Amino acid sequence: MIQHILIIRFRRVGDSVLSMALCHSLRQSFPQAKIHFVINKHIAPLYRNHPDIDKVIPFSDRENKGMTYLKKVWAIMHQTPYDVIIDMRSTPKTLPFALFSLHSAYRIGRHKWYNHFIHNFRIPESPQTNRVQSNLALMEPLGQEGNLIRDEHFPLYVSEEERQTYANYLTSKGITFSRPIVLLAVATRIEGKAWPKERMQEVLSRLITHYSNAQFIMNYGGNAEKALCQSYYDALGQPCNLFMNVEAPTLRDLVCLCSLSQFFFGNEGGPRHISQAMGVPSFAIYPPNIDKHFWLPGNSANYQGISPDEFVSKAEQQKMTYQERMQLITIDAVWQQLSSMLNCFLQKEP
Repeated sequence: MIQHILIIRFRRVGDSVLSMALCHSLRQSFPQAKIHFVINKHIAPLYRNHPDIDKVIPFSDRENKGMTYLKKVWAIMHQTPYDVIIDMRSTPKTLPFALFSLHSAYRIGRHKWYNHFIHNFRIPESPQTNRVQSNLALMEPLGQEGNLIRDEHFPLYVSEEERQTYANYLTSKGITFSRPIVLLAVATRIEGKAWPKERMQEVLSRLITHYSNAQFIMNYGGNAEKALCQSYYDALGQPCNLFMNVEAPTLRDLVCLCSLSQFFFGNEGGPRHISQAMGVPSFAIYPPNIDKHFWLPGNSANYQGISPDEFVSKAEQQKMTYQERMQLITIDAVWQQLSSMLNCFLQKEP
């Protein structure tokens, strides 16, 4: 019987959110098992009191380096007799988790040339799957332990108290819940990943004009992103239905904000994944080198996006610069798809 499961999922917010489908499916498949989740410390609060995780094991930036890292991994693997280790990244750095626990019956990783003698189950990537389906494939070896329940939902949770506290904060900033709230992600953590500013500004202008009953909140993190959002706000004439005074300083605040929103629009990234985790309809812009098919799980009427791949083949794009590929996504193409969705989810002004 499987009693202890360790899942290793370092890296970024969006990756960790999509990994919740694996945790959620394992919880349903093996309800008696304890599920432990290894994650970067700054992301860890996102999973506090998550019903599909029994223990979050955070690594700080300091603990993620050198001998300090190896000592902590060694201690973790000797504190709990894990029956299952699922290394979602399967990089040389994450291999010590399985290496220090060779007695674990299931040491599961992705198929890499360097992990043959460490992971006894190596799962190849399939080009026909998205990231969630690829994550769920990592549980396939456990089928011999019982019936597997594969659930592609990747839910996040906040308490009703947290949600109400944030709702009160929004009210204090002039937000009313009698009108729809649209969350905007116009800034990106990674420079160059964002859609060109002049194009985004034109779409924002159309949004605040055609959907003036809606309340638009720009999400940002850090001074650079805040400055970019402020520049949009000023260039648009500081419209009364575009809010710059609302912040979500923590990831849990962002989850609360998403849960209180009716729609998400912006650049692809962690906030979009969080919105989908909370069941919020979304439309995202996918930059070059980010495969929409792979990173948009559950591509449906509620969750849509646009990418350069819809206009020019990937082979042809190899002859183009990154900027030229980004320019393939036009204002009108975005507006046509975005407004079609908004007409379903928001009340458009006559």
